[in-house]
Amino acid sequence: MKYFELTCTAYLKKEIDFKESFEILSKYISFSMAQSQELEKLHKQKGYKYYSFGNFYPIEKEKIYKKGNTYQFKLRSPDASFIDKLSQTLRENINNPHFMVVEVSKRTIKQFFISELYSVTPVIITTENGMFWTMDKDGDILKLQKQLHDNLEKKYLDFYGEKLSGEQNFIQLLEVKNRQPQNIWLNKNGKSFRFFGNKFRIVPNEDEVSQKLAFLALSCGLGEKNSFGGGFCISGGNKWY
Repeated sequence: MKYFELTCTAYLKKEIDFKESFEILSKYISFSMAQSQELEKLHKQKGYKYYSFGNFYPIEKEKIYKKGNTYQFKLRSPDASFIDKLSQTLRENINNPHFMVVEVSKRTIKQFFISELYSVTPVIITTENGMFWTMDKDGDILKLQKQLHDNLEKKYLDFYGEKLSGEQNFIQLLEVKNRQPQNIWLNKNGKSFRFFGNKFRIVPNEDEVSQKLAFLALSCGLGEKNSFGGGFCISGGNKWY
């Protein structure tokens, strides 16, 4: 297994509030995908998108990214063709009113042993009643772990065409790092709404299946709504954020 990572340097044309940043990044990526016939097809189809991205960094203390400054964001996928095409179209998207990508660098990361996972953007999980999982509204950690595991198994089967047969949940330990739900805000048809999520520290199990799923979480994101910025993860010891 491997994944491919783009580190994108963005020049801001105007100030961007942290609350708006996920939507602005998501739309920038979506528009860039639409410039390629192959990527546009992926963007429009229902189902998993096989990529995840993090927010702008460094994070400003005032939660306002400043006009005229440059920031970076990372985007990952297990699909090399997707990454190579997007690397080009991201830089061609120069008329976006908010920012433009001025530099892109690519890395290839082969599977490695993961001792810890940290979610740096909110992990979104929808429960059976259509609500978002939060500690206050639900609080069932075992159910949460099962949904996180099942979601990754489905992504793995969908992308690699291989069913994993694990004997246990890939999560050995899960720690909720936030006291209040974390939000990803979006606007649709003139109305503002949000996804509720959480930040987690996860210790994966050491068996082969668990490590494959943990690695896939780094690649495609943990949980749902990854194409909106949900569930972007780093591994233990990483100092990007």
